[in-house]
Amino acid sequence: MKTLTKELWVQVPERRAIVSIHNDVEELVAESGVRDGLALVNAMHITASVFINDNESGLHADYERWLEELVPFNPGSDPKSGGYLHNRTGEDNADAHHKRQIMGREVVVAITDGKLHLGPWEHIFYYEFDGRRKKRILVKIIGE
Repeated sequence: MKTLTKELWVQVPERRAIVSIHNDVEELVAESGVRDGLALVNAMHITASVFINDNESGLHADYERWLEELVPFNPGSDPKSGGYLHNRTGEDNADAHHKRQIMGREVVVAITDGKLHLGPWEHIFYYEFDGRRKKRILVKIIGE
């Protein structure tokens, strides 16, 4: 069995952004030499997500709006004023933890004939919810 473990580093200057990591993952699959196997792509931070969907800016804007409606940013820590208890720790990122929980931590993609085996329009993204610092993404590839 062949394996490859690499970390991608991302630094998002904004608080939130969706970043395509699709080409990076494809390059690592090629580097691994795996023809038949699996690729795990995992956000290594509790305020970020990896997901698969369409590479379409309107959809990405819809995600932003939807997540902000579900879990609005509120740096306060008083629950009576809509703040989050987590922010009592001195953080202001409770919403980012919730957004990550909704969007998920990781994806696993099949590798067939040395390529990511994805459906039409499927694309791999990193979604940052509390940016402005360097963060890691784990890519683990295993197979034959």
